[in-house]
Amino acid sequence: MTGWRTRVAAGRRGAADHAPRTSRWWPTAGCAGAAAVVTGLLLLSVQEPALAGLAISAAWLAFAAGAWLVLRTTPRRAVPLILLGAIAIQLAALSAPPRTSTDLYRYIWDGRVQAAGIDPYRYVPAAPQLARLRDAFLWPAHGPICITASGVSSGRDAGPELARRGAPGSALTPGCTRINRPGVHTIYPPVAEAYFTVVDELSPHGSGSLPIQAAAACCAIATAVLLLAGLRRLGRDPRLAVLWAWCPLTGLEAGNNAHVDVLAAFLTTAALLTLARDSTRRRTASGAVLLGLAIAAKITPILAVPAVLRRRPATLAVAGAAATGIVYLPHLLAVGGGVIGFLPGYLEEEGYGSGHRFQLLSIIVPGRWATLAAVTVLAAVAVGVLRGTDPDQPWRGALAMTGAATAVTTSPFPWYAMLLVVLVAIDGRAEWLALAAAGYLGSDPVGYAAALPVVAAASLLRRLRQPGEDRRVAGIPMSSDATRLPAARPDGPRRDAPAARQRWTKARNGPAFEAGDPCSSRRAGPSAHHSAAPRAPNI
Repeated sequence: MTGWRTRVAAGRRGAADHAPRTSRWWPTAGCAGAAAVVTGLLLLSVQEPALAGLAISAAWLAFAAGAWLVLRTTPRRAVPLILLGAIAIQLAALSAPPRTSTDLYRYIWDGRVQAAGIDPYRYVPAAPQLARLRDAFLWPAHGPICITASGVSSGRDAGPELARRGAPGSALTPGCTRINRPGVHTIYPPVAEAYFTVVDELSPHGSGSLPIQAAAACCAIATAVLLLAGLRRLGRDPRLAVLWAWCPLTGLEAGNNAHVDVLAAFLTTAALLTLARDSTRRRTASGAVLLGLAIAAKITPILAVPAVLRRRPATLAVAGAAATGIVYLPHLLAVGGGVIGFLPGYLEEEGYGSGHRFQLLSIIVPGRWATLAAVTVLAAVAVGVLRGTDPDQPWRGALAMTGAATAVTTSPFPWYAMLLVVLVAIDGRAEWLALAAAGYLGSDPVGYAAALPVVAAASLLRRLRQPGEDRRVAGIPMSSDATRLPAARPDGPRRDAPAARQRWTKARNGPAFEAGDPCSSRRAGPSAHHSAAPRAPNI
């Protein structure tokens, strides 16, 4: 009898042990399938522009399903899937010329000009001083934008600059080009110009747009790798990197359109992960330098500044300003105030001064009053972020600030939300991605009007489900503690030793550490054996 009972019990244990092993594979297979679907849909969108709208919408749905599955897969299996999916998505995106933007042609031209030893802020692309740098790729015989001796430009991206603020027609060399706004100076900051130059120097002659697309794709993949490593080192869930790596916006605007925003996103990620790790003066200065370089690549990372100012503000301000000043100095000496480029004209052209850009606010406050309302809203959010952000989690305030700016400006250019996407990947509040998806509806503000209730409802639901957590950043609750994994013990002494010791003790004794530490059973008891993998974060 005893032997029979033993055999029955062993059979039951065997069946129970076998079931979890089988069920654990379905999220992994689902993740791989979702990544393949997103890749295929993005490939379809760039190869068949007529189907792009439908394919991109479907890609966002597949991405949502894939991210949900990744966050329910063990990190050991999820991490390689995230990285392989990121590579596949970028390869699919760069398989075709840019489909929805012509900015990369300006990148190629600026890099070529600076590689020739000419300051890119000195001349407009159509200037006769640069005529010797023209080639058949950027200046075809019948291009989309043409300039005549009378200063007339035609084409969708020509812009009104030749008639209003550009150089006279007699000062321009006639010809057709792919470069948008060929009659005005460049708008891109010095770090972006250095990036364009490096790509130009490494590009084979006659390689077209592929090198700059490949460089942007490499930046996107490098950002995914940085997220996977940095989140784990901070004790957070590395699986959150999927929110960046598989996002359709990342593939389309990096691998296909090659926007320089991806470089700014990479530098901003490095800065925030550096600033969050320690409070030593050297690390604060390093993070400030990275953030200064990010701002000198694209102005949008300036939105993260209020979120980091509580971490040694004097050191951060001096180091960040020094980094930005150093990269601007050579151009200031060469062209003086011309280093500003077309930025004032661009802001006027896009309606930031007249208030037309702020489409949601214009419904309530029309005209130039909408600009004043936008400044007031963003200033209020900045003050709230500055006062309430935890210095150990600066991405939380940066996400609130960037999300508010995205909602207020209602930009029709989806790549402006690339910084928002990478901040979501660090923080884990996926509802903010609704604002990134809204940019693909063009100039219609309906997308942003629909996205705001999604963000508000998800934030309220998170607040109700997590009533005991910190809610300091603009009234938005923090993500679930399940997004935190056991962090490595800090190296060397820390200035804020009591607070660090308290956080370390909590991490050592909390459920997340017990779940991830195979030795925690000696401290947590037998129940720790049943928590082999961390819970999926609540996004």
